[in-house]
Parts: sequence; C-alpha cells; structure tokens
Amino acid sequence: MGQQEGGMGGPVARWLARLAVLAALGVLVVLVAAWGEAGLVIVGIGLLGVVVCAVGAWWFLAHRGAVRLLGAVVAIAAPAAVLVLFTHEGLWLTALVLGLCWVATVACARAALRASHDRPPRRTSAAPRPEHPVLIMNPRSGDGKVGRFGLVERAEERGARVLLLDPAAPADVTALARAAVTEGADLLGAAGGDGTLALVASVAAEHGLPFLVVPAGTRNHFALDLGLDREDPARCLEALTDGEEFCVDLGEVAGRPFVNTVSFGVYADVVQRPEYRGAKAGTALNLMPDLLLGEGVRRVDARADDTVLTSLQALLVSNNPYASPDAFGGAGRRPRLDSGLLGVFGLRVEGAAQAADLAVRGSRSAGLTVLTARVVEVTSAAGEIPVAVDGEALRMATPLVCALRPGALRVRVPRGTVPGPVPAPPLDWRRLLRLAFGRSR
Repeated sequence: MGQQEGGMGGPVARWLARLAVLAALGVLVVLVAAWGEAGLVIVGIGLLGVVVCAVGAWWFLAHRGAVRLLGAVVAIAAPAAVLVLFTHEGLWLTALVLGLCWVATVACARAALRASHDRPPRRTSAAPRPEHPVLIMNPRSGDGKVGRFGLVERAEERGARVLLLDPAAPADVTALARAAVTEGADLLGAAGGDGTLALVASVAAEHGLPFLVVPAGTRNHFALDLGLDREDPARCLEALTDGEEFCVDLGEVAGRPFVNTVSFGVYADVVQRPEYRGAKAGTALNLMPDLLLGEGVRRVDARADDTVLTSLQALLVSNNPYASPDAFGGAGRRPRLDSGLLGVFGLRVEGAAQAADLAVRGSRSAGLTVLTARVVEVTSAAGEIPVAVDGEALRMATPLVCALRPGALRVRVPRGTVPGPVPAPPLDWRRLLRLAFGRSR
C-alpha cells in the first residue's frame, strides 16, 4: 500500500526518503567543509545566475528589438559566466560535488514521494463485446495516423462501423455521434486528437454508453493518463473484443466538453492565430510582447470556489489536477481522472523581478497560483475572450463556468491496461521527513 497523508509508506519509500535526507546532509557537509573556499559564495553565485538568467528570459519574451536581443544574450551568458567564475576561482570541483549532492537529494526525495503515493486502485468491470460499435475517425489527426496504422480496416475487422471524417468538408462531430446512437450504436469511439475525443465522449456520457479512446492525434494527453499506448493506437482496438471498463470525470466549460484542459489568456490568444499551426514557436515569440505587457493585453479574473484570482495573464483549468505546474509546458501528468476536482493554474508576472521570483521559488512564487476547485467561474472586461479547449481555438462570452461531471464517462480499454506511473510530485519536506523517520502503522 502507499502512504496516506500523515501515515507511512512502504520500505522502499522510507529508504528512498532516508537517502534523500542523507544527500541533503551531504550538501551541508560540503558547504561547511568549503567554508574557507567560500562555500556559501558558491550557493550565492549559483542563485544569482538563476535570477539573471530568468531576467534575461523575461526580456526576451516580453520585448522586441534590441531588448529582446539583450535578453537572449543575458539568458545564455549568465550560466556560462557562473561556470567560468567557478573555474577561475578554483571552486569548480566543490561546486560540482555540491551540485551532484543536490541532484541526488531531489531525485531520491521525489522518488520516495512517488513511491509513497496512495493512488486508489482502478475499479474496472468486465465489458461484454458490443454488438453495434461505431467509431468516428479523423484521417488528418497526428499527421495521418489513421491511415498509417490501418485503423479503419482493423476496426472493421473487429465488427465496428467506422465514420471517416472528410477533411474537405468539416463535419459536426457531435451530430454524427448522436445520429449513430439513434441508429443503434451501443459503443462510441473516436480516433483523433483530444478535441475530437471530447466531443464524442460527451455524447457517450449523455447516453450512458461506453467510450473507446484511440490516440490518433499529436499528443493525446487523455490517452496517456488512461494508461494507453500512444505509440500503438491500433492496440486500443482490442477493447472491442476483449475489454474492461471504468468511470472517469468529464469536464465542461460553458456547456462544451473537455477531457484535458481549458486555457485562457496568453496560450488561448496564441492558438487563435492561423499561422500558429505552421509555425508555433515563431508565432508565440512574435505575439508574446503584446500578450504579456502590451496595451491591448487581455487579463482574466476567476473565482475558484471561494478563492478570487485577479488580472491573470494565463489561466489553465484541468479535468482533475496535474501533479505539477509542468502542465503549462505540456509535460504534466494527472495521477487520477476520477477525483471530482478541477486543477487550477493561474499565472501573473508583471516584470523581470517577478520572473526571477518564479524561477527561484517555483510553485511557491506569488506569481503562480496552484489549487483545486469544484467550480471555476471566469470573467473578463473584454466580454468575449479567446479560449483553448483541449487545444482547439474558440471564442466564448464571459462570465463562463468550468465544472466537472464526476464519473460521467464509461471508458473502455483493452483488458489488462494499467495506469501510467505516478507523476513526480512537488517536494514536500515535512512529508518526506515523516516518511523517513516516522513509525510504520
């Protein structure tokens, strides 16, 4: 069993926690031993390098022209200058040992917390073979995964009826799914990106039908958190003949379903641009100064249950909480999809000083809000605002509400599918010390 808050984890977790504490003591020993060699100066210089690098990165993102060029130079030069200074002063070996001890501390600490995480077992039930399954497939998703993996033929071999979307004639996916139900479908599935999956999933939930996920899009974060193999979408079709089911939550924003996230602010503004799909990085960099500090920047306000958030540059609301703010960069993972809670990340950075604070303090920075809520209401002085729903660019009128339908979606997966590994949680030193030295129950 894993660890409940305040309880003790298994022996592996306890020993990893003790190794983390030992490595942390190693950091202190190195600092004390290097006192005559300016051990504390090493830490000070390292932190200063991080701060200066963050300031440079902010200048690069929030400005254009000469200031952007200067920011790029500063962001690159800061860590290089730290290395040169350590070498020149003969402190490089001490700094290296100190760095290795700290890396070991963080690695062991996160591994211990991950090993002690108590994720409730997935409550699955045997799934009888459907008689009239219908799958909606988008041949353009994921650079043509539907065709490359032969998904149409493989689905039809297992008795499914396939509705193939026509790239030349955009279709109403929700209407197609509802028509399939009217014609007798007893299972709905989708092969495509998460935006397509969400629309079909909503119809399945509405009619109490099982839903089959085939990750044929580019990222498919929903499939990843379900434990499905995104590199082999054809394997998911095995659920048609030998599957099992469990229930997960389904998100809604202003009545539109989402399986992953709804984004407001900077990211939502960027994905609205037609040029974004062809040149994501270039489009984002070109727009960033206007979106962060420009006169026309649109800020959003929100109320997450009883917590009020004001003048945010970016707001991300997720179907179940992500383990860390890595969700902003697309690298986040959700430990579970049935908690009944929304995850909320709010970002507000007004200048270089706050950017530096964010770089040093991370999720404890005043510029980043991380919490959970059951309902999030979003407002804006602009009235209608850009919104990215599972990566799809939309515009919605405010105020608008994000909420969950707990356990509303019956997901069908191949038998034996297990959830992915528990994501690395943020460091919690109090919990780590309890885990390392507390008594087992």
